[in-house]
Amino acid sequence: MCNLYSSARSQDEIRRTFMVDRDETGNLPPLPGVFPDQMAPVVYSTDGARVLTMMRWGFPPPPKVGTQPVTNVRNVASPYWRPWLKPAHRCLVPVTSFSEYADTKPRKTPVWFALDESRPLFAFAGIWRPWTGVRGPKREEPVEEEHRLFSFLTTEANGVVGPVHPKAMPVLLTTREEWRTWLDAPAEEALQLQRPLPDEMMAEVARGPRHDGIA
Repeated sequence: MCNLYSSARSQDEIRRTFMVDRDETGNLPPLPGVFPDQMAPVVYSTDGARVLTMMRWGFPPPPKVGTQPVTNVRNVASPYWRPWLKPAHRCLVPVTSFSEYADTKPRKTPVWFALDESRPLFAFAGIWRPWTGVRGPKREEPVEEEHRLFSFLTTEANGVVGPVHPKAMPVLLTTREEWRTWLDAPAEEALQLQRPLPDEMMAEVARGPRHDGIA
């Protein structure tokens, strides 16, 4: 389960890479470590325009499945997730690297994965929704309001991620055509992107810290 990622490129590079028409984020610094329940940038499409905005990471869980926010979504056939798979509720989550934890002793070690050592931008295949309630990181004061929440799809692990986390990996989108398909195509076409990235298209780039900057 991916519960830590980095979005460490500049605001201007995110806008250019994802062909953003409107930026609502204000002053967006690089984010070398994004954790669940934190605010992070996403790109969604509305009225034919791509909008860069801030949303909070983690959907409310399905009924009777506990209280923790759901950061990763695998079972897209579930009736709980189906309404949020329509184009209006899909988004791109800008990423430069993501982390899975190696089962080392005495404590687990973050292992970072990216497209290559230079950590170019790519996107998680995200979904988003409005939700009213109390949310926010524990070290901050949680806020009761209408939040916009996002999560992202996972799939089976490839040969790069699998030795560290064999159960799953995020769905990575790396081209403008994939980004367009995920934002705008019908669900049956967009969900064909829920597959592991080929091994040769990514690499392990770091081990250790709970953040990852540009090398």
